[in-house]
Amino acid sequence: MLNNRPRIFSDGRVNLSTPNHPSDWPSRQSLLCNIRVEPLSTSEEIQRAGELLAAHHYLGAPNPVGERLWYATLDADGDWLGVLLFAAASRRLRHRDQWIGWSDEQRRRRLTLVVNNTRFLLLPDRTTPNLGSAVLSRVAARLSGDWMERYGHPVLVAETFVDPQLFRGTVYIAAGWTPLGHTQGNQRVSRDYYEPHDRPKLLFARELVRGACRSLQAEHLKPALATVEADSLPRCTESPAELKNLSALFRERVPEYRNRKRCIYPVHALLGIMAAAYLADAPRGQKDLEVFAKSLSQGQLKACGVTPRPAAAPRPTRPPSAA
Repeated sequence: MLNNRPRIFSDGRVNLSTPNHPSDWPSRQSLLCNIRVEPLSTSEEIQRAGELLAAHHYLGAPNPVGERLWYATLDADGDWLGVLLFAAASRRLRHRDQWIGWSDEQRRRRLTLVVNNTRFLLLPDRTTPNLGSAVLSRVAARLSGDWMERYGHPVLVAETFVDPQLFRGTVYIAAGWTPLGHTQGNQRVSRDYYEPHDRPKLLFARELVRGACRSLQAEHLKPALATVEADSLPRCTESPAELKNLSALFRERVPEYRNRKRCIYPVHALLGIMAAAYLADAPRGQKDLEVFAKSLSQGQLKACGVTPRPAAAPRPTRPPSAA
């Protein structure tokens, strides 16, 4: 049996089962004037938000990791009208990066200042025209401050995706978000690999503070934001070809003196990674080296000479561990 309940999607559009009448306008206006958005903090509240998304959102409930903030939209009586979730931004988005105007290295070091509105839900039995844009405007006004309170740094820009086969994203435009164009239609399936899904999304973005893009593209961040860059990990800037030449040099000069049946990674591979860490000015400790090795891409690892055992060949190459 089909579920005939109205469904709310990521751009806030809703299919109401009953028409709206002019007699409802005063109550609608009162609702819009008195709504508020509040961050969720308890596990019970977040569980409830996830259950509502699972029941009413076409993408279901997510399982976010890292920094994120859940919000509930409330009416004057404190009853829930909807749910929003903001989480980590996408690593690379051509239109967004051009809109911000930052370099690849700036993006890498400053990406935590951008967040993604991964879910936006208005409950089917409580929605009303203009509610979606009102909710987005209110949450945009407080999101940066709430992030600062929760994680010790603000966020400057928010992004989101809308499926153009379903919606036009009108509610985001009405709330001051800028349409930036279509994505390439690829879905990230692991750290370094993407697969096409043939459903490009419409990308929208909004500055959360005045001059956000100007700050993100500046040569130096403002002192209040500089801790974000200070906390970023060192990055290997050598290409796989350069790493391959470096590893080959160690293979020629340093003999393999260990028992290869017991040691997964050859000496020249370990030395290549150590040299790359030195060139990236990474910390010198053993655990620090492990963290740096995990930051290398699959292509960089293979160029260094790190390859999986034959039995594990279908699985991604794993970097050496300090354990």
